[in-house]
Amino acid sequence: MNATLQASAANRAPCFRTQRNIAATVSPARPLQRLLQSRPVRQSTGRNLRLGVMALTVNSVPTKPFEGQKTGTSGLRKKTEVFTQENYLANWVQSLFSSLGDEVKGQTIALGGDGRYFNKDAAQIICKIAAGNGLKKVVVAKDGILATPAASALIRRRKLFGGLIMSASHNPGGPKEDWGIKFNYNSGEPAPERITDKIFSFTEKIDSISQADIPDVDLSKIGVNTFGDFEVEVVDSVEDYLATLKEVFDFPALKALVSRSDFPIVFDAMNAVTGAYANPILVNELGASPDSVMNGTPKEDFGGGHPDPNLTYAHELVELMWKDDAPVLGAASDGDGDRNMILGKQFFVNPSDSLAIIAANAQATIPYFKGGLKGVARSMPTGAAIDRVAKDLGVECFETPTGWKFFCSAMDNGKCNICGEESFGTGSDHVREKDGIWAVLAWLSILAHKNKDVPEGGKLVTVKDIAEAHWQKYGRNFFSRYDYEGVDSAKADDVVNGLREIIKDPSKTDFGKFELDTADDFEYTDPFTGDVAKKQGIRFLFKDGSRFVFRLSGTGSSGATIRMYVEQYSDDPATYSVETKDALADIINVALKVSDLTAKTGRKEPTVIT
Repeated sequence: MNATLQASAANRAPCFRTQRNIAATVSPARPLQRLLQSRPVRQSTGRNLRLGVMALTVNSVPTKPFEGQKTGTSGLRKKTEVFTQENYLANWVQSLFSSLGDEVKGQTIALGGDGRYFNKDAAQIICKIAAGNGLKKVVVAKDGILATPAASALIRRRKLFGGLIMSASHNPGGPKEDWGIKFNYNSGEPAPERITDKIFSFTEKIDSISQADIPDVDLSKIGVNTFGDFEVEVVDSVEDYLATLKEVFDFPALKALVSRSDFPIVFDAMNAVTGAYANPILVNELGASPDSVMNGTPKEDFGGGHPDPNLTYAHELVELMWKDDAPVLGAASDGDGDRNMILGKQFFVNPSDSLAIIAANAQATIPYFKGGLKGVARSMPTGAAIDRVAKDLGVECFETPTGWKFFCSAMDNGKCNICGEESFGTGSDHVREKDGIWAVLAWLSILAHKNKDVPEGGKLVTVKDIAEAHWQKYGRNFFSRYDYEGVDSAKADDVVNGLREIIKDPSKTDFGKFELDTADDFEYTDPFTGDVAKKQGIRFLFKDGSRFVFRLSGTGSSGATIRMYVEQYSDDPATYSVETKDALADIINVALKVSDLTAKTGRKEPTVIT
């Protein structure tokens, strides 16, 4: 029997508690064996009323390690049925608190997630373990619904110790799909490696879980629940986030635009977490029509869809935006609300272009940036369009590995306040996560500024007009990403290892008409912390500015995703209207030939093309 099966078998044994000696029972109607027996609880009405104080009993629950609880840049992600094994989630949460040690005692943390299946059960487990480990308070979003950028805002505004976010981001949800959890630290940023490494170390040797014997909390009712010296406060999920956004954007100016009868918009929440934010912000605050929000009800399985805002998975929105009577602006966000896609009428804004356009227009259109940009940043695979904007503005552009935590270092040191990734993630230093709704409001701000003198019924400046004007000034970086999802891990490794052999002596490789400048495995030294990140993506850079990059993505729960990025720059206006796939055809063919991806994986076509 392997170690994982041994751990699983051990954890299915009766769970005896050191103080009460009560065995946990299995309820066949639930996906999870409760580690603590639940009992009904009366809840206060109103935010400031409390339950009567009750004694707090902490139980030590025996457990054994599970293999593979390695926490990455996006937390721990597995299939839901893995997390619903008895003690699997509890082991990781206990390991987190153990890794933080005395630092977390008496502290307050945030808790919420994207609304996917298992989140409500998980929230109860987390609260019990938090109480058992000496935390003072858990601030939980109503119904457990909390977008990732909203969690970062909540941590920052309330000066919390950190927060736990229950999400597998843009991956599908449901009993047979994905689940995930991550810890964000006290500036609202994803946990640094010094913490995630410690978590993993504790998961390998854990033997007990400290849990308080408290009842489940009704997460549907806002209010404070008190259990001895421990509290669970259920809060509105929009309030703190909206207050933060109002410090960034000119809401009256946005409302003047969005409420115009000739400015229809549509936002696709993809039955994910931003459905809880779209109506309060876009409709109630900015005056958009109620039918501007589509798929606006968060569902545990995201309505059976894949909540990844791209041209493949947001096909319903894409089809709408390619109609003759399409709205002026279309947008979508993902499972946990940190990604975005921007569309104009029959026009797609590549995420790399979107980042550059926002940066180029931020000072003139968004009050938060009226003093200018401190600096900008992009992940290494992201198109270099923003590099040209940074040079024009006279600010530094950081090129980092993929992962928002690398941007946070520059933001925390006051050197960057707009950043983004080609994977539809854009944001600023108002929080320490990428922010889907922020990006939508940034585009609305640019459109509001460009149309401020256009009377209602006049010819509007469109999304396409703004992008084309940007290319006229800076040139166009043609960019595309090919995703090969669910590839057998061994085959994916074969592709990457083959490329690593090539870069040892690339002179033996035929690159067609492209003259190689350099080839390497991207390595980054953080200029502020000195931390070094190695093997972050294999790059082939050519003398004409073209490039292709291969890397494995760590955001899925099973198998591997190979990502291929291709880019080519043009300053010839005659080429700006060329279809991206045609402009990049030659470099794409070279990349596929050099990698031998089709032969090694059996994949003739990518799963998604961006």
